[in-house]
Amino acid sequence: MLQVSRKFEYGLHAVTYLATKGRGRVVTVKEMADDIGFSQEFLSKAVQSLKRAGIASSVQGVKGGYTLSRATHEITIADIAVAIEGKPHLVRCTLNADNCEVFSSCQHRGYMGTLQHTIQTLLESTTIHTLLQQLGK
Repeated sequence: MLQVSRKFEYGLHAVTYLATKGRGRVVTVKEMADDIGFSQEFLSKAVQSLKRAGIASSVQGVKGGYTLSRATHEITIADIAVAIEGKPHLVRCTLNADNCEVFSSCQHRGYMGTLQHTIQTLLESTTIHTLLQQLGK
């Protein structure tokens, strides 16, 4: 069934962790991994993807690490998903109709498109700020 990737989970946890530490506070991947309970190596890869997308920034040096690049109300769950996985899609045809051998006769294409749109809308409308409020943080 539908399942988000572990890398996406790591990325979402990293962003929420950095958000709870306060904007501008520099945190090492080791500190995040130890506090969250994730693999440092895998978390590091997720944070690098967040950095490339402009969601996180790195600080070099002895007191280096990562911090959020934008305010929590400016970062959506969709931003994180795209940074980690690329544009999300449920079925092959949502990316390219040529990838599906039954595209023209598919009875479920409309429903799957609606489901994809509903999920994408939820991801785009949920900010880290909103998520933290729901978590009571």
